[in-house]
Amino acid sequence: MKSNNMKKGVQCAPQRSLLHALGMTNEEISKPLIGIVSSYNEIVPGHMNIDKITNAVKIGVAMAGGNPVVFPAIAVCDGIAMGHQGMKYSLITRDLIADSTEAMALAHAFDALVMIPNCDKNVPGLLMAAARLNIPAIFVSGGPMLAGHVQGHKTSLSSMFEAVGSYNAGKITAEELDEYENKACPSCGSCSGMYTANSMNCLTEVLGMALRGNGTIPAVYSDRIQLAKRAGMKIMELLEKDIKPRDIMTEDAFRNALTMDMALGCSTNSMLHLPAIAHECGIELNLDIANEISSHTPNLCHLAPAGRTYMEDLNEAGGIYAVMNEINKLGLLKTDLITVTGKTVAENISGCINKNPDIIRPVENPYSQTGGIAVLRGNLAPDGCVVKRSAVAPEMLKHSGPAKVFNSEEEAMAAITGGKIVEGDVVVIRYEGPKGGPGMREMLNPTSAIMGMGLGSTVALITDGRFSGATRGASIGHVSPEAAAGGNIGLVKDGDIIEIDINANTINIKVSDEELAERRKGWTPLKKDVKGYLARYAALVTSADKGAILSTN
Repeated sequence: MKSNNMKKGVQCAPQRSLLHALGMTNEEISKPLIGIVSSYNEIVPGHMNIDKITNAVKIGVAMAGGNPVVFPAIAVCDGIAMGHQGMKYSLITRDLIADSTEAMALAHAFDALVMIPNCDKNVPGLLMAAARLNIPAIFVSGGPMLAGHVQGHKTSLSSMFEAVGSYNAGKITAEELDEYENKACPSCGSCSGMYTANSMNCLTEVLGMALRGNGTIPAVYSDRIQLAKRAGMKIMELLEKDIKPRDIMTEDAFRNALTMDMALGCSTNSMLHLPAIAHECGIELNLDIANEISSHTPNLCHLAPAGRTYMEDLNEAGGIYAVMNEINKLGLLKTDLITVTGKTVAENISGCINKNPDIIRPVENPYSQTGGIAVLRGNLAPDGCVVKRSAVAPEMLKHSGPAKVFNSEEEAMAAITGGKIVEGDVVVIRYEGPKGGPGMREMLNPTSAIMGMGLGSTVALITDGRFSGATRGASIGHVSPEAAAGGNIGLVKDGDIIEIDINANTINIKVSDEELAERRKGWTPLKKDVKGYLARYAALVTSADKGAILSTN
């Protein structure tokens, strides 16, 4: 046992004395030391129930003969952080979570880890830590929120943001807005659509790092407590068999994750997180792989914001294993890969039927023959940019229009709410990338305002920032290189015609190379005066197309 390095032998008597100070008995000290990384806090709705999940995991570990010890991970609520300075501190916590977990795990010689994330950056941050540490690990999340109910319809956080746009456009009353406010988010859990948190929790199942149901069992269901106990027991089996994260998260496992990303219609943030997690495994995920996989992977699910179905519906339809079994009818998954169940992917998904073809479309009747995410390239984004194709109106898959350029989210919001954006426009928001933000803020407020004002089928939005999984419409993010790194998005002027062809995977400014070169003469990117962790992050972070990982050079 790894923990014997700090608890066995005469030389470890001082360490054992400190373990006794924790109230541990000799019997407990002799058992494997299992770290439980709890993301519990009282400000994130998706994390307020994690104390119960943590207690259930502890029971499971103890039942199976381990000594469970809890330590914390921080978490930011993207929804609460949205639209102000706080959103600069969302993506950057991914690395804090990974780094602090590494520090705690190695400082205390844990034998294995149970990771309990839920909302956006905790899942990838802890997956990065698991890959980096490469000791036996398993994931169990806090679970998704139940859908809200407004005026007889299920609803969610994306509907809430769009309701603000509708109110500002005079389409709904203050009383109707208040009803959304009080009913859109009715329980604890990660917000109820296929947003970033749920996307990553579902993909954790696909990667093989979590048990069945991790991504879809609602937070308030007793099944979630049972799942946590099973995860606690399962970590002892993984420790005994010495199955480690990098044994599970292979290159084929990441290709499975990208395939299911396309089938499920996951958040575009997965295109930041999967490359970053793969990097920790020593695997390079090039964005072009996404288009190659998307080209032959049908999109089977339209959960919110793409449609009006929610995580609870996907759970009842059979969950992620049912979608995997459906998509594998086309032979698109590698199924001989080991997972935390101790079984292969093939064994896991065998017999997992699609219980509702309205929620999980059969492969014979998909929403589209290509995947839910597309990577576009052109002179506006030579290194690529990302769009959630499954949430784009058909008439906006190909669009050409004049640019309206803004150097911050706040400037863009003032123009949108002030009625300065009209049909046909292409809103460009720059200096919001990993370096330029810094922190790569999500642009949910602008996109929701555009949708809520009824412009979603005529206006596109392009940014070197990113989008919430709750975003829908022709919202194109992760433009690389970003403006702060000298990207061509920094050279765009008001009135430039931008041509977007999502099906052809292209995005271009209708400006000649000679004109762009002329504009670049004497031009320097805008620099922001930032301090503290933001300044350190901006100095180290790489571009979005590389997963916004931190450089070690």
